[in-house]
Amino acid sequence: MRVDVVYALADVQDLVALELAEGATAREAVEASGIPARRGLAAADLVLGMFGRRIASGQPLRGGDRVDILRALAADPGEARRRRAVRTRRLSSRR
Repeated sequence: MRVDVVYALADVQDLVALELAEGATAREAVEASGIPARRGLAAADLVLGMFGRRIASGQPLRGGDRVDILRALAADPGEARRRRAVRTRRLSSRR
């Protein structure tokens, strides 16, 4: 079966297409991709996702799946929205 493994940074995306045996897990796909070794990532600490949701590393895959290696958020989304709202209010009150 064919699956993709992706690790995306702000300026570059590392995508590896793999041919794996039926029943392979997300962890096996990530290890076979070689991305953790190339990017200096600790395989034990990786958070994986598929279709915008977190998945367990033991999740069995199906042909056509795309496993995403997720990065930690730079800021809490709720806090970032609050800061933008405050900044917008300050700018509009100056007019």
